[in-house]
Amino acid sequence: MRHRKHNHQLGVKTAHRTSMLANLCCSLIENGRIKTTLARARALRPTIEKIITLAKKAHFAQDTAKKVHFRRLAISRLRSTSATKKLFDELVEEFVNREGGYTRIYKLAIPRLGDASEMALIEFVEEANNKKKKSKAKKAIKKSVSAKEKTGIRSKENDLAESTKDKTAVTANSSIEDAQKAESVLEDKPANFEIADNTTIEEAVEQAEEAKESANQGQKEVEDANSKDSK
Repeated sequence: MRHRKHNHQLGVKTAHRTSMLANLCCSLIENGRIKTTLARARALRPTIEKIITLAKKAHFAQDTAKKVHFRRLAISRLRSTSATKKLFDELVEEFVNREGGYTRIYKLAIPRLGDASEMALIEFVEEANNKKKKSKAKKAIKKSVSAKEKTGIRSKENDLAESTKDKTAVTANSSIEDAQKAESVLEDKPANFEIADNTTIEEAVEQAEEAKESANQGQKEVEDANSKDSK
């Protein structure tokens, strides 16, 4: 009786199924993550994990004959020498400290258009050290970008402060010159000053006072800007 002997048939014959799983294994080794149907991902998982076990055995083996033997077994299952070379020479170091569970399956929410079959992602499980290295590299990049932005903002602020200083100095000098002119006009009274209207005299006095106030304000602004620079 065929009890508890489950096998992923996938609706095809044996030769078709073995070649399809070999192609899926090669694409997973080359890309690290593939998108396929949920049934194929579940059928692919035990196949690729057995091949990874062969790569680990070859990695720990000290006899060259055994290493060649395990590599040939993997080539007979994968049917690709390039994928086998990448697995045995590069990817096997990521699975040295793991005892099984080399792959992970994510079930996708949106089914495939046409036949509405369930889709999934299957990928290799990375080591914690690799994840930490990637996170540290991302944090270093973010810190460098933020430092550059801060330096740019500081340079802009310094430029604005210098421009405001120049403007305040120019306004203060102009207001001082206006006040001096007004005082000179008041001191140099004309001969017929007594005949002039009182309104014109009052207006001249008010203009002189306003010019003095603006000059004092300009001097205060210049002093405040200098004090900020010294700090």
